[in-house]
Amino acid sequence: MAGFLNNDVYDSGLSELADGNELHICSAMPTTYTEARVTYTLGVKTTPTISAPGAKAGGGREVTISAITDGAVTGTGTAVYFAIVDTATSRLLAAQALGASQVITSGNVFTTTALKIGIASPA
Repeated sequence: MAGFLNNDVYDSGLSELADGNELHICSAMPTTYTEARVTYTLGVKTTPTISAPGAKAGGGREVTISAITDGAVTGTGTAVYFAIVDTATSRLLAAQALGASQVITSGNVFTTTALKIGIASPA
């Protein structure tokens, strides 16, 4: 069923991501705040830069998380996912796969390319 949603509807949801003050790289897909910050975390970047919502290729809206060059690796393993959390309210705001997995070692630095989180237009 085709549908329509005004950009303001998408933007309201994506604007919640601006509350995110930590980006964690994770060994498995977190579905809770504790999993993102404790159970699966392998590294953290505090205060990631998250853009305002904008147009998404193919329709819909998205935000971009700027590339990270100085994330702190806190565990050893393979990072496959990333998560955005809001520590002030103990909320997991978003989690999804990284573009490519990273084998990392505690004590090092991790990097990412720019990451995108989006909502597609209704089909």
